[in-house]
Amino acid sequence: MPKKVNGKWRVDLRPQGHQGKRIRRSFDSRAEALRFEAFVTNEASQGREWNPTAPDNRRFSDLVELWYETHGYFLKEGKRRRSALLAVAEAMKDPIAATMTGMDFTRYRKNKTVNGKPANPKTLNNHLGYCNAVFNELIRTDHINYDNPFGKIRPVKLSDRELSYLSAPQITELLAKAKASRNPHLYPMSLLCLSTGCRWGEAANLTRSRVKNGTVTFTDTKGKRNRTIPISDQLEKMLLAHNRKGGDRLFTDSSMVAFDRLALKLSFKLPTGQSTHILRHTYAAYFVQNGGDILTLKDILGHVDIKMTMRYAHLAPDHLALAKTINPVTGHNWDNQEL
Repeated sequence: MPKKVNGKWRVDLRPQGHQGKRIRRSFDSRAEALRFEAFVTNEASQGREWNPTAPDNRRFSDLVELWYETHGYFLKEGKRRRSALLAVAEAMKDPIAATMTGMDFTRYRKNKTVNGKPANPKTLNNHLGYCNAVFNELIRTDHINYDNPFGKIRPVKLSDRELSYLSAPQITELLAKAKASRNPHLYPMSLLCLSTGCRWGEAANLTRSRVKNGTVTFTDTKGKRNRTIPISDQLEKMLLAHNRKGGDRLFTDSSMVAFDRLALKLSFKLPTGQSTHILRHTYAAYFVQNGGDILTLKDILGHVDIKMTMRYAHLAPDHLALAKTINPVTGHNWDNQEL
């Protein structure tokens, strides 16, 4: 029953029981208080909540922007991921996020596969991971109070791709073309990537102060860990003598576009989607083929997960060598084999 407190009639009740939500409200008259009490009690008996939470009508793009402001901004590739997510939202016609289901993504994935130029399955798996990250992060930080609609979707199973790398004659041709290029940075950058296995972007950010004592140190890397790699005396001298007018930064024009233009002049074609990354693959392939161990290569390349480095294991000279010595026909007399 309403009670008069400080000149007002106060309703204070828990219509769902003592464990339920507490509702308190004050009125000018006892009649108003009684009507409100009756209303709340009746609604509760029918399973309806008093003053229910307003529906969340934010679009998926709104969640993407919220994720970027609160989390993605601090990621190394956050801006690029934000752009990819907004493109996904647009392709899905930007539904209300709270009403989304797994069908929204699976339909998007199918459309990207069968309409126009088919999307790379790896790219679609990345998009699924990005979407899951948005929902999971906003759930974790209490920005949304519903489940991740894509949480049960399985990524597309990918076939192993053969890793491509340059042959010795191809390396010679590429370096010769780079040396003859009008861009003075192509040759030393290509040499640096082939000598250390660094990414093109890591080479582009290298400064003169991080070349010393026969080593180069790469900072602000993809794995967020600094790496110091030994280099030859010749390469160290070349780097320190390069672009002295550019201040501490070694390479002031390190655009991938310049490398792509160079690639068009080669007598061979680089693998689709490789571009400058072929230099990193080439370093790793030669390292393993010449007897380098996988754990050392993992540290040189800056891989966080050893699985990434294991892609090169099959290039080791003794990889699976036992297959030819302990198979069922080992010791078979091939000379007496009748054909």
